[in-house]
This record gives sequence, C-alpha cells and structure tokens, in this order.
Amino acid sequence: MDPMDAQPHATNGRGGSESSGSSPIAILGAGSWGTALAYSLSAHGGHPVTLWARRTDHAEAIRAARRNERYLPEAVLPETVRVTADLGEAVRGAWLWVFAVPSQSVREVGEAVADALTGTETVVSVAKGIENETLYTTTAVLRDVLPGLDPGRIGVLYGPSHAEEVAAGQPTSVVAAFPDREAAERVQETFMTGTLRVYVNADLIGVEIAGSVKNVMALAAGIGDGLGVGDNAKAALVTRGLAEIKRLGRALGADPLTFSGLAGLGDLVVTCFSRHSRNRRFGEMIGQGRSVAEAEAAMTMVVEGVRTTASVRELARRHGVEMPITEAIHAILFEGKAPREAVSELMARDPKAEDWHHTARA
Repeated sequence: MDPMDAQPHATNGRGGSESSGSSPIAILGAGSWGTALAYSLSAHGGHPVTLWARRTDHAEAIRAARRNERYLPEAVLPETVRVTADLGEAVRGAWLWVFAVPSQSVREVGEAVADALTGTETVVSVAKGIENETLYTTTAVLRDVLPGLDPGRIGVLYGPSHAEEVAAGQPTSVVAAFPDREAAERVQETFMTGTLRVYVNADLIGVEIAGSVKNVMALAAGIGDGLGVGDNAKAALVTRGLAEIKRLGRALGADPLTFSGLAGLGDLVVTCFSRHSRNRRFGEMIGQGRSVAEAEAAMTMVVEGVRTTASVRELARRHGVEMPITEAIHAILFEGKAPREAVSELMARDPKAEDWHHTARA
C-alpha cells in the first residue's frame, strides 16, 4: 500500500495539506534550497520534516539555532523539522524523499540510501544538472541507483524558485514533473501553500533539460553583466539561449511547449536576471576578469552551471545539436578563451533565419 493512502490529510486552508499522520518527509541536503523547502513544508504546510545535513557540525549548528546560519539565516525552522547527519535516520519511515544535494552528488547519496528503500516511497529531485560521467539527468541517476522503485514515482520539482524568496513567503510557482500523474499530483498537494503554487507536467525530460541548461545560460548572462555589454545583449542572450535549450530538448524527445513554461522560460529569466542567482553571479565575476578558481573560491555554495556546461556540450555534440552559446561558455570556463573574444565570435557567426517553427534549424 502507498503510505499516502494510509495517511489522512486535512486541508490547511492555504492551498496545501496538513498531515495528521506521523510519516515525515525526508529532505536530503541542507543547503539554501533544501532548508527553504523544509521551512515551507513545515511552517506553511504543516508537515513533519527530517532535514539531512552532510556534516555533523552543520546539523548540530542548525539544531541549536533553529536556522541555517550558513546558507539561509532568515528562515527560522519550526520544531517539526528534525535535523540529522545520519542518512538512515533521515529516510527512515519517510514516504517522500527529496534530493536537494548538488546534481553531481545525487548518485552518491542515492546509493547510500538505496538499502533503506521499501518500494512505496515517492522520490523527487530538486537538484538541477546533468551528471558528467553518464550525461544522465538527476532522475535518470535515481532510476539507476534505486531500481526497486517504480520509475513513475521518481520526478522533479523545478521552476523559478530562489530559496531566499520562498523562505520569505514571496509568491512562487514551480512544476512537479513525473511520469506517473498520481505521483505528480501528490507532490503538488504536498508542496502547495498560500505562497508556493505547484503545477504538474508529464514531460519529465523537457522539464529536466530546461532546468539544467538554464544554468549554463545564466553563466553567460552573468559574463555579459561583468563585461557590461548591456541590456540589448542580455535580452538576445536569453532568447537565443532558450532556442538552444529547446533544440536540445527536442532532440531528446521533449515537448517543445514545455520550454515556454515555468521550468523553461520562467526559470531561465529568473536565473539570468536575479541578484540571488549563483550562476549569474559566478559568470559576472568571470566577466570582470576573475579566473574560474578565483570565482569558485568566492562562492559559498555549489554553482551547478559550471560542471553542467561540460555535460550539456557533450550531450549536444552526441546528438548533433548546435549550441553556440554553450560552446562559448565551455571555451571560457575550460579552454581559457577570453570572455570578450567569445562574445565577438558569437556576433560574427554566419547569418541565419529566426525560425521558431523548425527548432532544429533555428
């Protein structure tokens, strides 16, 4: 039996549901986004949550202060949020596992909890990226390491959703994408609050490609900000970046309409323009003349777009998809190309038609 079938729910009056059972939600990863979701689910959704932090000292600090001073100090966690550094304890009895670790760590954490799987859980990834070694999306990684779970119950929660604004109760909308409609709707019901609105989408690969590749485009937007190339260039970058995302998604079997939605255009816009965007900020430092190592040293959290750039470039090449912006960012990050030279080369490309009806040629 699905544990959600045995767990009665009462509406909390804010668009979400309040659990009257004892089955918790496990959030694996105590960075800013994992912490924001723990706060939203508990403070606004009424759900018991167990938040897993990789380091014991980090878990102890959060427990003592009831806030994540390092990554999200503004959110005071209710007592209904348990904090632990023990992975087994984190997932024990949980009906929903939320993977909020960096995308390149999903495999490691998934392998570590695989033995605890009962087969009744629902698993949602909120990590955005593509694994370097396999070129798998995060749900493909999870299907690989959790073979005992129905793959229809493995999905993502993506969209324009900076942790700082979610924790502050500012209106946010995201997408729950699962192969199984019932699983998507249960995740939708669980995460919905008066300030967090969740839509469902069956196009899992489209949502994942959109949410992952937008980080590469945010690096490009930040580099443009650092160079001071102006608003015209940034608007063009976002538009042509969306064309690249759409081309790759289409080659992988995605529905092109997905890229006009929250996980596509919505997340791309916020990540390219927001002051909260780590990828945009990282790119800005590169554009201002810092090296990759210097920019990484200045960041307190993982910048997903850096390693994802290598994955996206390889994925595009394998599928014969033209992605000139991605190629330019790869050349800047990994080949030593000067940012201004990369911009000049992009502007000097052969003339083309803007053909949104035939994305493969756009």
